Amino acid sequence: MALRVKTVWFKNAGGRSSAEIASVLASTIWRLADNTVSGLSKWDCDIITPERGMRILGEMAAFLLHMSDRMAYGRIPEAERGELIQAAGRRLAGIVQDNIREMFGDDGFDYKANFIDLLNRRAADYATFECEPEKPSFPLLRYLGLAVRELMLETDRPWVADQIMDIQAPEALGTLKKTLDGLLAPVLSRRREMVSGD
Repeated sequence: MALRVKTVWFKNAGGRSSAEIASVLASTIWRLADNTVSGLSKWDCDIITPERGMRILGEMAAFLLHMSDRMAYGRIPEAERGELIQAAGRRLAGIVQDNIREMFGDDGFDYKANFIDLLNRRAADYATFECEPEKPSFPLLRYLGLAVRELMLETDRPWVADQIMDIQAPEALGTLKKTLDGLLAPVLSRRREMVSGD
C-alpha cells in the first residue's frame, strides 16, 4: 500500500509561518525515509537491527532534504529558501533524536548534532552533482544508492543500490514534490498578490 501524506494545504487567514512549513516538510521527509526502510524490508532486505534502519533512514532523509532545496530553488527568495531548509533540517534532527531516545532510551549522546553533521556532509557531497530541480541526475542517485549499499549486509549489497535508485528514491521524490508544491503555493500566491497590488 502506498504511503499517504498530505499534499494539499489550505491557506488560513494569515498564511502559514516559515516554522510551520519547515515542520511539515521535515515530518514528510521523515515519513518518506521511514517508508523507504519499510520498502527495503518488504523486498527481503535484512535490516536486522534498528541501528541499521536508522542509518538508512538518515541517508534517505539527507537526500530528500537536499532535493527539497533543489526543488525550492528559484521559486522563493534565496534567504527564505535557506531559512526553510535549515529549519527543516533542525526539525528533522529533533525527530531523529526523539525517535532514537524513544527506542533505546536517553544515553546522553547528542544525536541531533550528529544528524546535522550528516546533513551538512551530504549537502556538500550532493552539491557537486548536476541536477534538474525535480529530477536528480544518475550520478547523484548513484551516490545515494552506494551510501545505502555501504550500510547493508554483504548479501544485500548486489541489488540494494538499484532498488534505491529505480524504485525507492523516485517514489519518495514524487510525493516530496507534491508536498513541496502544496506548501509553497500559498507563499507564491501571497507574493504575486503583493507584486500586483491586489
